[in-house]
Amino acid sequence: MSDARPAQAFGGESLLFLTDEQLRQGIEAMFFAYRGFTADPDRILAELAYGRAHHRAIHFINRAPGTTVNNLLAILGVTKQSLNRVLRTLIADGLVESRVGTEDKRERHLYLTAEGAALESKLSDAQRVRMRSAYKEAGPEAVAGFRQVLEAMMDREMRRTYAKLRDSSS
Repeated sequence: MSDARPAQAFGGESLLFLTDEQLRQGIEAMFFAYRGFTADPDRILAELAYGRAHHRAIHFINRAPGTTVNNLLAILGVTKQSLNRVLRTLIADGLVESRVGTEDKRERHLYLTAEGAALESKLSDAQRVRMRSAYKEAGPEAVAGFRQVLEAMMDREMRRTYAKLRDSSS
């Protein structure tokens, strides 16, 4: 017998009522899924003495070549000091190039080098394999529902940032 309660109509809307236990299971599933999702990239990063902050920076620089340091700060939600530490390492190791802005000399625009793009591809390929497999197993309706849940969990500002990134690749 399932402990899930059926969706119930209320004021023309269908609401799903979940127990605290079902919510706890969902939270734990997110923890373990994230652990699996990051496991392969973590192994690759560990060989280079990098961490997840390096991965996130490389990912978003790849998604928006020429992005500014301030834009990357907003996307990642980290401190300037923390991001500068990561960027210094990536630049010194030849993975990221920082160029002075043409319109505003105070801005620094970030680009992956060929070596940085190769690392980004290796990291993303590992995650795409896992995502593709999970999506294929779950099916298209579950994939659409999963995306809706993830988007609903985002703060309003992050949802706007995500939408901009998503729309820029269309």
